[in-house]
Amino acid sequence: MDKEYRNIYQIARESAGLTQEKASELMDISVDSLRAYESGRRIPPDHIVIKMIEIYNTQYLAYQHLKTSAEVGQKYLPKIEITDLSTSVLKVQTEIKDFVNCEDLFVKICSDGKVSDNEACNFKKICKELDDVLKAIYTFKFSKQKLK
Repeated sequence: MDKEYRNIYQIARESAGLTQEKASELMDISVDSLRAYESGRRIPPDHIVIKMIEIYNTQYLAYQHLKTSAEVGQKYLPKIEITDLSTSVLKVQTEIKDFVNCEDLFVKICSDGKVSDNEACNFKKICKELDDVLKAIYTFKFSKQKLK
């Protein structure tokens, strides 16, 4: 296997300190199957990824797997930049404050249960703020699980 190419599955295994042999034994799969996943020749099925997440103790792998291997993840999950813990905390605080600044408008627009045509632009801006909060929360959640 090319030493330069390390995909998300290999990085997660190595970060857990496991050899391919030990990891494949714990997952009850062949070493050849694990090598195929780690070399990018095959995408592991979800039940194997679940085993990897549990054995390697990294929820971030679930996010990466969906983001890279599923079309819906590629299209709808935000790109997350993993940072150190203190940076991620500050980002969460900043994004929440940004949303709080539009909270009154949010309540005003949504209080009648519908979004009128003239409110649509502001509604989209509020949704963008909420997306930014969600992205910051994921960044925070995974900051301690930064893969090397």
